[in-house]
Amino acid sequence: MNALQFGLNVSTSAAPGADPVADSRRAEELGFDFVSASDHPCGPNPTFETWTMLSWIAAATSRIRVATRVLGVPYRPPAMVAKMAESLDRLSGGRLILGLGGGYSDDEFRAFGLRVPSSPRDKIDGLEEAILVTRGLWSQQRFSYEGRIHRTEEADLEPKPEHHIPIWLGTFGNRALALTGRLADGWIPSLGFAPPDQIAQMRDRVLSAAEAAGRDPGQVTCALNISIQVGGAPDPDPDVVSGAADEVVERLLTFCKLGFTAMNFMTVGPDPVGQAERLAREIVPMVRAA
Repeated sequence: MNALQFGLNVSTSAAPGADPVADSRRAEELGFDFVSASDHPCGPNPTFETWTMLSWIAAATSRIRVATRVLGVPYRPPAMVAKMAESLDRLSGGRLILGLGGGYSDDEFRAFGLRVPSSPRDKIDGLEEAILVTRGLWSQQRFSYEGRIHRTEEADLEPKPEHHIPIWLGTFGNRALALTGRLADGWIPSLGFAPPDQIAQMRDRVLSAAEAAGRDPGQVTCALNISIQVGGAPDPDPDVVSGAADEVVERLLTFCKLGFTAMNFMTVGPDPVGQAERLAREIVPMVRAA
């Protein structure tokens, strides 16, 4: 079994008092394996742009990995993302996890004057082509690609990555899950969109697609985004893992039994610092021991 990995969400909030660098340094000191951030550049609340923020975090830390959770492909040309990813991974000493998704909100694309995918199929096809473009630029000279949505023409990307940069996908529908199994290094759904009564079947679809593509399913990291709160009365929302420490641990172990080897915690409540410390000092050691 792969060693368990535990990540911590870093808020992209740019409101007064927000300090994502300090939060990430604290996560590193507490022993988390990675920090991650979502990608929603459009909105009424003040936020940092995800890639810029994670670059700043990587420069201010030394060990902890940084993950995009997940970049909306329609926001940025895939060839440029390939270049950005190689640079960030190289400058951080190989600490990038490149999370990609088809794009959540059409309203966000429309607001920024970006092309709005005409259908869910466009989003999945665009995501697949983005992976092919990215991997092609990372591995081939004068790389040309003519897809339905994305293209390159005799493009050179130098330097090439020094090692394999993992690509994790946040996917949910059947076609997207099959794509994840065929091409991705990891699957990172959110518990709210992958409920307990469906998540095992969704994971099986990913791994079956990997096997059908001639890949080792064991090489696909299955990670889970989990909203979590330790202490106090259990949250009535079934999408939130909450309650006393032993109750939280028991719930997390059910995900381990389903084959998840990575968990990304998104703390709930007014004390994110205290929650991060409780997770690191109480919950993670108990889950590892069990």
